Amino acid sequence: MNSNAAQVRLNDGNQAFAALLAGMTDENGRVQNIVSVDPRDLGLLADDPALPKQRPFAAILGCSDARVPVELIFNEGPNDLFVVRVAGNGLGPEVLGSLKYAVEHLGGSLKLIVVLGHSGCGALTAAVDVFLNPTDYLSLTTKHPLRSILDGLLVVVQASAKKIQEAFGPDVSHHPGYRQALIEASIVTNSALAAYSLQQEFGASDPAGLQVVYGVYLLETRQVWAPHVSSAKGIGLTVAPRDPAGFIELANAILQSDRIVSLFRT
Repeated sequence: MNSNAAQVRLNDGNQAFAALLAGMTDENGRVQNIVSVDPRDLGLLADDPALPKQRPFAAILGCSDARVPVELIFNEGPNDLFVVRVAGNGLGPEVLGSLKYAVEHLGGSLKLIVVLGHSGCGALTAAVDVFLNPTDYLSLTTKHPLRSILDGLLVVVQASAKKIQEAFGPDVSHHPGYRQALIEASIVTNSALAAYSLQQEFGASDPAGLQVVYGVYLLETRQVWAPHVSSAKGIGLTVAPRDPAGFIELANAILQSDRIVSLFRT
């Protein structure tokens, strides 16, 4: 019925998915999950020859990574989610155009926009490695499509590196956990920044109160995580920062999270 209900449904669906797999220890083990399907969504009604109409309740911008099956991890079926996937879940013209289509043409059912990053993101990892070893950028000289992806991510990486240095001191870059911490912080920041940009794009002009949230899917636990300022665990999607002060709070929450702090304990 509204954006809050949509967010709760996605969070509950992800928790159900994670719980389903939590007890698996055998690589040959099997689990079973039943997802309810409305026959209308697949055109199964014999007395209705018309094509099924789109009626998703959420639009999700995710990464192309094959390990992050968006509908599965939220326990949703066909016609529930409008999914756009691109390496690094960045906001290029095609991505923004696709989301604009969803907002303008599917507004009757659409209540929420989600930006979903994931741990171990190859695009962010590549951007961090180029940041740490700038000479590696030379190998991308003629690879313009890859450069366009990395160029957009390097700003996020640079901002994350600056914040980590402020929090842990100028010598933090020599710590063995620094690279991984920078990758993890950049993944969260990138998703939050994309969500903020979409909120600015759609939030102010949408009379129905369309909301934008973000999170990071953890490959290790199958849970969606975000460093909530008010929650130590940070499980579930959270709203995008609203202003510069919100990003400062987010940066502090990222660096205080167990996920980042644990990388500097050794």
